[in-house]
This record gives sequence, structure tokens and C-alpha cells, in this order.
Amino acid sequence: MATADIHSVRKALGKIKDPQAGTDIISSGAVQGLTVKDGRVGFAIQTSREWAEKMEKVREKAEKAARKVKGVNAVTAVLTAHSDAPPQEPPRRAPMRGGHGAPPPPKPKDLPGVGAVIAVASGKGGVGKSTIAANLAVAMAKKGKRVGLMDADIYGPSVPILLGLQGKKPKLSRAEKIIPLEAYGVKTLSMGFMIGDGQAVIWRGPMIIGALQQMFADTDWGELDVLIVDMPPGTGDAQLTLVQTVTLAGALIAATPQEVALADVRRGVHMFRKAGVPVLGVVENMAGFIHPQTGERIDIFGEGGARRTAEALQVPFLGEVPLDPALRAASDAGKPPAADPASPLGKVFADLADKVLVNALRPQSI
Repeated sequence: MATADIHSVRKALGKIKDPQAGTDIISSGAVQGLTVKDGRVGFAIQTSREWAEKMEKVREKAEKAARKVKGVNAVTAVLTAHSDAPPQEPPRRAPMRGGHGAPPPPKPKDLPGVGAVIAVASGKGGVGKSTIAANLAVAMAKKGKRVGLMDADIYGPSVPILLGLQGKKPKLSRAEKIIPLEAYGVKTLSMGFMIGDGQAVIWRGPMIIGALQQMFADTDWGELDVLIVDMPPGTGDAQLTLVQTVTLAGALIAATPQEVALADVRRGVHMFRKAGVPVLGVVENMAGFIHPQTGERIDIFGEGGARRTAEALQVPFLGEVPLDPALRAASDAGKPPAADPASPLGKVFADLADKVLVNALRPQSI
């Protein structure tokens, strides 16, 4: 089968008119971030907020045109909008009582057919958030729950590796919805399925936001008890967009014992609280290394930091995941330890799943 190349896709997109510029969307520069890899195409169409509604139809036409290119089997096209108006100096005085201040943020929506949406977040990268998210999803599936896992970590999508789905590609339904892949009883969608292995996602903030919104809107999850969302690390626009796009039952914060990570935990907890999202708890990853010969516990990254931080912030501490070479090896092999609930690591994630489910399904104080 022929493999699509970027020139063929650009040629197809060059036939789509840009009503705002009066030329085609390639010549006008509306198409941004075009990537073509292994039959998977991704791009954004950039416009202004004033033209967003009309350009949505252009996005649909462009997506269909790209899909017709020989060798293309998956297309992700998003619309990103910015304001044409120049930034204005904010008012120096507060609006009078009864007047109009800043517009309220968009109200998050429920996902049809999905019971509880749970975010797994971290204030910084490198704390094992994705490993916890993937194993948490598998542990819940082992308990008989209908589970989905959305890898929203756009910059570093690792769920395909963690679940042994590297090189796999999702298909489209007749309604042109993305059908998630499935592994270990978990329905899964990741930007890693849309780009090549090792390929960097070099997108501006609005393009990332558009991609995240489309992953929610254009995916056929079916009926789920729980959807786990592996959030991008940090507390920026992408995280706020997710919070404002879909109703969250709560957020789980992943951390390591290091003080530099715990400072970011505090920021993450404050962000979710400000957005009105219940914080289900904090889990400490890389908590301690058990020496294989002596059985001695060695706290390489410190001891009990996440527990103390959770207590100080008055949020539940949900447990520790040990620094275990077996976890690293299993993750690299695409065999999550949670798939074996009887193993030591499997028991850790099974216990974590129980606590998260209990906290997510009961009323929470923010």
C-alpha cells in the first residue's frame, strides 16, 4: 500500500478555499503544524474568533480532503482561533456593583455515556504520572469496571508504550468518530497513535487546546463507568482547557517525595480547587527502594513528603508506589503490573483504584 507524503496532502489542502483570505488555506497560511507519518495526518487551521464558525466548515472540508489522499488512514484536524483585536490595557478601576466584569469561563459538559471522568495530574513532568494513570485504569478494569484512558499528555504521549500499543492506529466509525484502541480491558486514545514514534509535537498553545477539545468531541467511547484522563504536566492553558471542557468527578495528583515536586503539587491542588474540581487525593510515586539483598528500604528521593503535603493541604493521601525496577521493566515492555492483581505491584494499584473509586463516587468538599 502506498504511503502518503506531505506534498500530496498539501496539494489536496491547497484545493480548499480560505473565505477569509480569498485564496486557498495553504497559500493563506491558515494550515499550521502539518505532519504526515505512517499514513497519519495532523494539522491545525488557524483563524480569528470572528471567523471561527465559518472556518469550522473549512476544517471539515480540509479533513475530508486529507482523508481522500492515497495512503492516508487517519486525520486529526483542529481549529484554533485567536482574537484580531489588539490587546487593550485593563481597566484601572473595578466595575461598579451590578455592572459587567470579565466573562465567566465556559461551563464544562458531561460526556455522553461516561459515568465519571477522573484526571490524573502532576505539577511537573517526570514523576511517573502516566505510569500511574495507565495502571490505575487497568486496575479498575480488573475490578469489572468499563474503563477508558485518554492520553491528553500531548507533548509526551507514553500510554501507547505503557499498554503495548506502539504502532497501532485507531479507526473511524461510520459517523467519522475515532474508535479507541483496547488493551487489558481499557479503551485507549492517545496523540501517540496519530504521530510517529519519537516525532515531536511542535504546536503553539491554541493548537494544543484545539487538539484536546477534539479528542473529547470526536471520540466514540461508548458506555464507560470511568474515563481516566492522563493530563499534561503543569498548570497552564492546556490544563485549564481540560477542566473547562468536560465535567470532572475529581483529580488525582501524582508526586514524588522531592520538595521540588511537592511545591508543584501545591500549585496543582490550588488550580483544581479554584476551578471547582474535587481533589481526590495525592499518591506518592518512587516512594522508596527495597534493596534486593538486604531488604532495607532506601529513600532515594526523600521520605513521606507527599503525605505531609497532602495533610497540610487537607486532601486524602492515597498511598505510595515503590521505586521498583520491576515496574520500570514492565512499563517498557507494555505489560502494566496492574494486570496481575496478585503481584506485589498489582496489589498496590488495586488498592489505589479502590480508594480513587470511593472518593470519586461520593460527594466531595472542594
